[in-house]
Amino acid sequence: MNSANTGDLMSRDIYKVTRLNREVRAVLEGSFPLLWVQGEISNLARPASGHIYFSLKDPHSQVRCAMFRNRLRAVKFSPENGMEILIRANVSLYEGRGEFQLIVEQMEPAGEGALQRAFEELKQGLQREGLFEQARKKDIPAFPATIAVITSASGAAIRDILQILKRRYPLARVIIYPVPVQGEGSAEKIAEALQLAEERRECEVIILARGGGSLEDLWSFNDERVARAIYHTSIPVVTGIGHEIDFTIADFVADQRAPTPSAAAELVSPRLSDLQQTLAQHESKLSRMLQHRLSQLSQFLIQLDKRLPHPARQLQNISQGLDDTSQRMQQAMKGVFARKRTELLQICSELNHFNPLQLLDLHRDKCQFLYEKLQNKLSHRLQISVARMQHAIHALHSVSPLATLERGYAIVTRTDNQHIVRDAGQLCEGDIISTRLARGQVQSLVKTVIPGNK
Repeated sequence: MNSANTGDLMSRDIYKVTRLNREVRAVLEGSFPLLWVQGEISNLARPASGHIYFSLKDPHSQVRCAMFRNRLRAVKFSPENGMEILIRANVSLYEGRGEFQLIVEQMEPAGEGALQRAFEELKQGLQREGLFEQARKKDIPAFPATIAVITSASGAAIRDILQILKRRYPLARVIIYPVPVQGEGSAEKIAEALQLAEERRECEVIILARGGGSLEDLWSFNDERVARAIYHTSIPVVTGIGHEIDFTIADFVADQRAPTPSAAAELVSPRLSDLQQTLAQHESKLSRMLQHRLSQLSQFLIQLDKRLPHPARQLQNISQGLDDTSQRMQQAMKGVFARKRTELLQICSELNHFNPLQLLDLHRDKCQFLYEKLQNKLSHRLQISVARMQHAIHALHSVSPLATLERGYAIVTRTDNQHIVRDAGQLCEGDIISTRLARGQVQSLVKTVIPGNK
């Protein structure tokens, strides 16, 4: 029975707690992409390491969060308890306590981050559908005969575009599709203009442009209807929206993105020579190949990253564990110091009542007294025992049969049964008797038996 139980235990895959937590963390981190999460800060802690730890909660739930020092430097405000925020974070597990948590990569106040979150969600959704694929993007014609411009008819962007096209390529025919570039209904108008240009097919390239502005000002170009209209247009589309740092969903879907409206006009203009055009084509082709290759390698690295924890993440976990251990050690040391201080005071009090040197002298004198007393008791006891033994020897000697024999008496026994003969009537003629003297024995043959009187 014991052997069977042992075999059953050996066949089980028994997890240590550390192994379980590590594998659960790997599953969590590999199963969720970078997420946007909104909630209210509570239980905010700022240890000396420079990291922050807090809970993010809504009316029904909460989750633990950690933001490490290198990411916290990029936050332009000071997080406080009760503040409503929007975070971009990775799902993880703190192995030291087996606690589910979020590792925060980006933080912003909730009001400012709503549009950015919508932008990222739409971007990820369209990317999964393949609207950003480099392979489907169309080449910009080298010498377009007709160029369509979709923008505001009264903005600075149209004036810059017309000026550059006139200077660089005056032979081109320019068709303007005037649309509102911000405000309610502007996205719908932009999508309709793209569809109209596709239906009329009177141009070889389309410039979709507007001047700079805030994220809200550019929001019409982040509309899904505009993105899908660009995707379904067979005519190459070049975007020149905002400034160089501004990116919109339209930029990702377009066949070519220029940093400004003026740059978009330059991009669709012919090159100064055939050699420059050939070099540009080769450069564009090489760029697409490299981007496609980088995209493949990026996916491969993402898979590797999911299987192998990043060293920075491990260092973050270790740093978080050290913070946790440091806090617990400080609390524990305070308790230990308090107990030891109490014990020390008690010991000092006891030492004041008992001097070790005095106790030592007292016990030394007591030992000497007991030693002398023991010696006297032993000597007296020995004398009594010697006297008793001598008295016993004398008493034994006085009653000893040997002493009687010394006085001339003898002990007679029958030789056949070794019985002592006390009466002559116990013998018969011819019996053999043994006589024990003080020294030696005598065997005799009974010749005559003479009975005696009692």
